[in-house]
Amino acid sequence: MKLNLELPLVSECEATQCAYNSERACHARAITVGDSAHPACDTFLTSGQHTQDTSHIGAVGACKVAACRYNQDLECTADSIHVGNHESHADCQTFAPR
Repeated sequence: MKLNLELPLVSECEATQCAYNSERACHARAITVGDSAHPACDTFLTSGQHTQDTSHIGAVGACKVAACRYNQDLECTADSIHVGNHESHADCQTFAPR
């Protein structure tokens, strides 16, 4: 069975060291963002090997950052997000405090 959901897309991902990144685009089926305070991409996986299946367009499956204005009931309500590098991990750059 396949589900079709309307999820916010990852419009761009600068975390080129991530296994799900190919040509600055996320190809994970659904990412999870953050913990209760920080908007890190929890799906980020450092790897020299990148996904070969680029048919999937990354989307936000869940958001755990309660302080973000786009978080409603643990889901992202932004139209799309931008993921960028932050120190040694990737962050949702669309994060906006309430």
